[in-house]
Amino acid sequence: MEHNKAFFEKVFSTKRMERYFRLYPEDENRAILHYRCNLELAEAFYTSLSVFEVTLRNALSRELETMTGRDDWYVVFANTPGLSKLNHYVTQANKQIAGRHESITPSKVIAELTLGFWVSLLNSEYERLLWKDLRRAFPFMPKKDRQRKNVSAPLNTFRTFRNRVFHNESICWNLNRVEDIHREMVVVMGWMNKDVPGWLQLIDRFDTVCASIRKNMGWQ
Repeated sequence: MEHNKAFFEKVFSTKRMERYFRLYPEDENRAILHYRCNLELAEAFYTSLSVFEVTLRNALSRELETMTGRDDWYVVFANTPGLSKLNHYVTQANKQIAGRHESITPSKVIAELTLGFWVSLLNSEYERLLWKDLRRAFPFMPKKDRQRKNVSAPLNTFRTFRNRVFHNESICWNLNRVEDIHREMVVVMGWMNKDVPGWLQLIDRFDTVCASIRKNMGWQ
């Protein structure tokens, strides 16, 4: 079967593909190559996104456990003025676990909580109640920069970008910006644990894939 424009529009939808074919109206093959590069870039980012999300979850969870003195620290949200809005994330996590007919345990609830939950903990509305404790999750962040807003801003950028990747949206348009996000993500991981960036480098294919995309697309 020929993998042409008609094939891609049928499989991936005309709406998803129109941006690529509109950019290269006289070069169908280049449009298809660009879409392939988008998939390759998303795949290459998966490793760093996964390591970032788990590192963030565990770092913040440890501090919340210390703060509350309990491993099911999330139960305090429902009855804590100013934090009760966070309880809907916990309720949803419990429903997901119960829906799989699994026992609801603290470790499972914590693992089920979304990246949106973890990032929201650093939002301005919770600064007075949480930042004093959660700042300890970033022990290697330069002291002069250790302010909530300097953590929250990149975390929200990563959350938005992660959602684009996981929902198969277009990310391969401004490769310089994607590379900046990756570099910043590695820096933030280093704020939580100084050894993570070095370990990630052993398995992360991101730079290699970016170089390949630049070569294949003829981008400088």
